[in-house]
Amino acid sequence: MSQELTALSPLDGRYQSKVTGLMPIFSEMGLIRLRLNVEIEWLIALSEEPGIGELSPLSEELKKNLRGLYQNLSLEQASRVKEIEKTTNHDVKAVEYLIGETLEALGQGALKPFVHFACTSEDINNLAYGLMIKEGITLVILPALESLLVTLEQKAKEYRAAPMMARTHGQPASPTTMGKELYNVTQRLDRQIKGLKTQEYLGKINGAVGNFNAHVVSYPNLDWRKFAEKFVTSLGLDYNPYTTQIEPHDYLAELFHNLIRANTILLDLCRDLWGYISNEAFVQVPVKGEVGSSTMPHKINPIDFENAEGNLGLANALLEHLAAKLPVSRWQRDLTDSTVLRNMGVALGYGLLAYQSAAKGLGKLKLNQALIQEQLAGAWLLLGEALQTVMRRYQVPDAYEKLKELTRGKTVGEAEMAQFIDSLDLPFEVKSQLKTLRPETYLGYAKDF
Repeated sequence: MSQELTALSPLDGRYQSKVTGLMPIFSEMGLIRLRLNVEIEWLIALSEEPGIGELSPLSEELKKNLRGLYQNLSLEQASRVKEIEKTTNHDVKAVEYLIGETLEALGQGALKPFVHFACTSEDINNLAYGLMIKEGITLVILPALESLLVTLEQKAKEYRAAPMMARTHGQPASPTTMGKELYNVTQRLDRQIKGLKTQEYLGKINGAVGNFNAHVVSYPNLDWRKFAEKFVTSLGLDYNPYTTQIEPHDYLAELFHNLIRANTILLDLCRDLWGYISNEAFVQVPVKGEVGSSTMPHKINPIDFENAEGNLGLANALLEHLAAKLPVSRWQRDLTDSTVLRNMGVALGYGLLAYQSAAKGLGKLKLNQALIQEQLAGAWLLLGEALQTVMRRYQVPDAYEKLKELTRGKTVGEAEMAQFIDSLDLPFEVKSQLKTLRPETYLGYAKDF
């Protein structure tokens, strides 16, 4: 409880229980774990390369002990890295020194010169952050988005045949169904999810300026480009052969823009659902014990959609900055990306909060079918579009203008519509067909999605 009350960020305080899935990945300890992963696997890969004669393949027991550093990283070990960093003032070097201490403790101090061999800190960082964002998206964000999509699809199917009056510019427009309105959103969101699933996660390990300078001078007969590609892909990342000192982060910008689009679609949905709740097309099922207003006991506020909208805005603001800033670096590199990258989890955290809130809100919704049917049944003006289009087919002069004269700013009911239809120069069977039209049946293919 003290953490909840004293945390600076609401993600680490009030909302911590909702973002726990991201914490092991994007926390400082998570970053240390992934840096250890890259450093240790690089040492193992070097040891297994025949062209590096000073190294022999590590024993299975030694590999197991070293991998245990990142596979079972303890709080004490992570704290040791931070303690070393107080002296080095360099977080990646502190990780290297921890591995060195571990090797000494295992009686393998002779291997220390090959820890971080020919690497710049960015070689380790870009791969660690690549693994980090891939884990965060695939293990947490995508499942949350897919779960929300399933909930939306269920609601769309449930209200597939529920006719309602659509609105354009906030004004009554041709009828649709509530299911079709929700189905539109599922298709938009599904498209962005598919984009996230095919996202590349790029990495490089090519030295201080991207040319393998130190590598080549140390072992000129080794094909370092092929070696680097094999190593990067062995981590589960996609190899980027053309970089400066830093991997240019273009793929991160692509990823964050994809998330922004998904979040914008959901923000659009939340605002629409807020409006449907406001005009009572949807009612919210009360939750026992919850309070809607501190002074008005009757209220059930649409807080879940409001919470989602606010957090989607925060997420997108951070994602916009990440996407705009990260691909830009002075010459070979500057350190402005270092502090920015540490906020990837914050951006994803606000998105995760929003997805959960939206899903919770959807679970409370119940369609007010009686009201929306009542609204639609009396909206005979909506048939003006149908009548003037049929009139155009049969070349009745001034079809649009005639319907405009009949309907614009007027109150028109079934009797007035029938009288107007009778006055038209149309075949008898066409008039009969038009007279059977009702606002609630003028739906096109809305029920057939």
